[in-house]
Amino acid sequence: MSITIKQAGTDKLFAAKTVTMMFFITVGYFLLSWLLIGFKTEQVFLMTIVNGLYFLSLKTRKFIKGFSIFIIYWVIFDYMKAFPNYSISHVHIKDIYLAEKSLFGIRVGANMLTPNEYLRLSQTSTLNVITGLFYLCWIPVPLGLAAYLFFDNKRQFFYFSCTFLLVNCLGFIIYYCFPVAPPWYVQYSGFSFNPHTPGNVAGLGRFDTYFHTNIFSSLYAKSSNVFAAMPSLHSAYPVIVLYYGLKNKLGPINILFAFIMIGIWFSAIYNSHHYMLDVLCGILCAILGIFAFNYTISSNKWFFNILNKSIKSIS
Repeated sequence: MSITIKQAGTDKLFAAKTVTMMFFITVGYFLLSWLLIGFKTEQVFLMTIVNGLYFLSLKTRKFIKGFSIFIIYWVIFDYMKAFPNYSISHVHIKDIYLAEKSLFGIRVGANMLTPNEYLRLSQTSTLNVITGLFYLCWIPVPLGLAAYLFFDNKRQFFYFSCTFLLVNCLGFIIYYCFPVAPPWYVQYSGFSFNPHTPGNVAGLGRFDTYFHTNIFSSLYAKSSNVFAAMPSLHSAYPVIVLYYGLKNKLGPINILFAFIMIGIWFSAIYNSHHYMLDVLCGILCAILGIFAFNYTISSNKWFFNILNKSIKSIS
């Protein structure tokens, strides 16, 4: 009997329809990626993971199907390279800098400095290390919570994942409607617009230097868009994490989530990757995304039913 059951599971795992579907998805992804942004080894890595988990077992198939929302986010973010926002809307450089200085400026002698400029004068090795560690949490922490919820509560996992994707989409829309240069751009390039400016590690380079590594320099070398400082999605993600941590009553770990959230906000400013305005916009974006998702599932039966079917498919 066990042999029969195992054989039935294997047959379902490698059903012709399923294999064909994944073949076309994989080939289609490679072709579209090649046309839009060119071939990259990360694309092979992604499809290897996806296909490996999809065909390894029925349990891992459910896992990768659930996490497909995060894969969609990654692909959309990557494809933004093909459609730079500066080619669609005017890039805001000087006006944001002056607005930041006007609203949050700190007077040092006869000069008025932005918080980024002030913290750049106050840097220490300890803060360089601590803020670098905080910034490394921006993706692992949301994915860690997602993994926990996947095994603990499929519905909450799906709600968290959909909220995460929605907040990112809101952020991407703002990127294209209102492109903003980060603080480090003004530091290195002034107020003149240069569309070919590469990604810059800015203050996080101090972390790499301290540990003799290239963690951040390798990450920012692959930046999809330099002129996407507002909203700070780095600042939005921990808000979503804390909200779902509180919603799922995770106890003391929520204190850690809150600590990481504040740490990431400070790190974004300290390392000159975002203005305070960017951070506040990121927080607002997270709150709006959470509210919009909750309102939609409570008022739209069609969407609620679609979610229920999706949840059942990974249960």
